[in-house]
Amino acid sequence: MLALFVWERLRYDIVSSLALLAAVATGCVPTGSAFSGFSNPVVVVIASILVVSRAIEVSGVMESAMRRLLRRANSPSSQIGLMTGAVTALSALMKNVGALALFLPIALQTASRSKRAPSLYLMPMAFGSLIGGAVTLIGTSPNLLISAVRTQLGGRPFSMFDFTPVGLPLALAAVAFLSFGWRLLPRDRSGQRTGENLFDVDSYTTELKLPASSPMVGKRVRDLEDFAEGELGVVAIVREEGRRRYVPAPDWMLLADDVLTVRASAAEAKRIADAQGFEFAAAKALAAPEKKSDDMETMEAVIMPGSILIGRSVRQVGLRRHYEVSLLAVSRAGRPIAARLQDHAFAAGDVIVLQGWGQTLPDVASRLGCLPLADRGLTLGRRGVRWIPLLTLAAALALVIAHLVVVQVAFFGAAVILIALRQITAKEAYESIEWPVIVMLGALLPIGEALRTTGASDLIARVLGDWAQSAPSWLALALVLTAAMLLSPLLHHAAAVLVMGPIAATIALRLGLRADPFLMAVALGASCDFLTPIGHQNNLLVMAPGGYRFGDYWRLGLPLSFLVVFGGTPLILFFWPLR
Repeated sequence: MLALFVWERLRYDIVSSLALLAAVATGCVPTGSAFSGFSNPVVVVIASILVVSRAIEVSGVMESAMRRLLRRANSPSSQIGLMTGAVTALSALMKNVGALALFLPIALQTASRSKRAPSLYLMPMAFGSLIGGAVTLIGTSPNLLISAVRTQLGGRPFSMFDFTPVGLPLALAAVAFLSFGWRLLPRDRSGQRTGENLFDVDSYTTELKLPASSPMVGKRVRDLEDFAEGELGVVAIVREEGRRRYVPAPDWMLLADDVLTVRASAAEAKRIADAQGFEFAAAKALAAPEKKSDDMETMEAVIMPGSILIGRSVRQVGLRRHYEVSLLAVSRAGRPIAARLQDHAFAAGDVIVLQGWGQTLPDVASRLGCLPLADRGLTLGRRGVRWIPLLTLAAALALVIAHLVVVQVAFFGAAVILIALRQITAKEAYESIEWPVIVMLGALLPIGEALRTTGASDLIARVLGDWAQSAPSWLALALVLTAAMLLSPLLHHAAAVLVMGPIAATIALRLGLRADPFLMAVALGASCDFLTPIGHQNNLLVMAPGGYRFGDYWRLGLPLSFLVVFGGTPLILFFWPLR
């Protein structure tokens, strides 16, 4: 299994599944326990946290708050420090990959506005998310998995904040280092396009309605464009119940019920609408679908030659009446769109955003002669209370801290509530779960238990223990931490925990020491792979947009690894005594 992980020719979930089958075939794992890993609470917690993270991402509340802070930060150190600190803090409360995903587009936009390479921003954020995840039980998979290992060894699971005394000081030190350590990174890397820039689509033209409750009522056009920091432009304003259309000057006052024709990226239009209380003018309620459980979704599509839309407008085609879809936005490469959306005459090559019921939307696009683009998870036209996901997360954490509900029930309940309240669609919830990771964990948990029950961990620990017996106990702990850190790039970080956990516990037993400090060392080491892009998906996530090469990770990662080893070892010894 280890050789296949290193070989990397097979997916890690396939390798794990083959290893489980081999373990069952050889009798290392009893047939009745083959799939016990899938019923382990850690699998439920990880899947649930990913769903909650996606709901927070869709809400946009963290992005808006971060943008306000970044307006006051001009130097690269202050910008990197703010974003890295925010990602680190958020990673302690949600899955660290979700926290990084929230701030990735913000970092790219900040780099673009500041005329600096994205390589300066992304790696510090990725490293901050890893060390931030080590602060609490739910922040990263290794903490959850080492808690499961502790249970298998006959102890109680670790509690939510058992990791905090060690993880929090290290996280603060890491953020301080990364705020200045970015100077070790290359400054001439442009990176590949990602997210909103994945397609060569000009800014969309869309219509936003200004309700009386919006804080923008009474403000000027320039105020709105300044708030958008140049990412949104007001093309026209429609007033008098749609009878008059004006091209506004920058000092025009915005009035209640104005319909603004704006040009912006899909993400920026959504952000402005959420932050300032605008409504998408075309996002009106459609007739209820036959299947009441269906979700409203959006789709980007390009109008193909021969489409029935070519040369006709929304009114003439009757999109809402005949096809039960709404047109939210249009993009035409090369020139702006002057007419209102409902009067715009479509042409081949136009990129449009349609809103409709999820089960019928692909069929409607085909009937209209449109080719759907790759799904970017756009949420234009969706209405939701932006604070509900954060409040739901806070409630789940409060129940766990008060010992009223166990972790897996609290976060599973939070995920279900967010879906029921339509803060995230069921489709988005399932797509947010990293199913290959779930399969790998379900397969590896029985194998990790087999390492202990078959005596394999005793065999390995005997060799390591004989050497460690002549060394100081603190050095043995530091070596376990380092071994877990070095093993993570070779395996998945979750696999490193399940392999090293039983071995570390056995080493502690042979040395006559408590197992908990060694389990903590394994979790911390596996959480902190700063040396390669392959040990953790967060490092891999920033590789392409940052333009990093394999060797770039050593530049910043090696000193940070020394900080974790030399700082983490005494912290573990202080808060988790060896005897």
